Amino acid sequence: MSHQARKRFGQHFLTDLAVIDDIVDAIDPQPGQRLVEIGPGLGAMTRPLRQRAGELTVIELDRDLAARLRRDTSLTVIEADVLKVDFAALAGAGAPLRVVGNLPYNISTPILFHLLQAAGHIADQHFMLQREVVDRMAAAPGNKDFGRLTVMLQWRYQIESVLEVPPEAFDPPPRVHSAVVRMRPLVQTQPVDAALLSELVMVAFSQRRKLLRHTLGRWLEGRGFGGSFDVQRRAEEVPVSEYLALVRQVSPAVT
Repeated sequence: MSHQARKRFGQHFLTDLAVIDDIVDAIDPQPGQRLVEIGPGLGAMTRPLRQRAGELTVIELDRDLAARLRRDTSLTVIEADVLKVDFAALAGAGAPLRVVGNLPYNISTPILFHLLQAAGHIADQHFMLQREVVDRMAAAPGNKDFGRLTVMLQWRYQIESVLEVPPEAFDPPPRVHSAVVRMRPLVQTQPVDAALLSELVMVAFSQRRKLLRHTLGRWLEGRGFGGSFDVQRRAEEVPVSEYLALVRQVSPAVT
């Protein structure tokens, strides 16, 4: 029985077998590891992942696809919106999760931010995303792609673009080029206030063409910040480490 890709779910099914093999090789699943696949779709990556790992949990919103997946009794199928799945609870007290998936491009950023909350319970993440998004995730300071997404993800992950995928590898083909990104959580030796960091970074990049004294400088003044921070720069010129250092300085002054 065929399945018509549903636009509202952002479905583009990976069909190129060589590309699938390359992605699974990059993930390198091993027996006994706790793998979770987001958006398995028609199971193009699901089958080789399960064959290598032995077991696999999949999260699928489309009820028709979820019903298909349940025919494979070796899979644990969670029929749900991934944005409502508690990955920390899913990990429990067991080994960290390895999370993979061909993410729906229309909600990829919300999914990445949702997973941030569970970074301490994850061993690594491998995602197929729009190449433009991967470029932003992995950008260096001073690059036009360096932005809020960059800072918020590089705060918690080492990020590496591992594979580019052309539109013709999918059915139906998307209008953009894709890439696979590897994300490894960083050890948090100096925790930061995540909500405050998010607010600070959002303010910094709110007018990215202007110097920070017009945005972040005023925000800091409003909080009575008495420390030292160079606001004669644009937001994209400030390394992630400096944003983290600043939020640690600001945090004690916030009531």
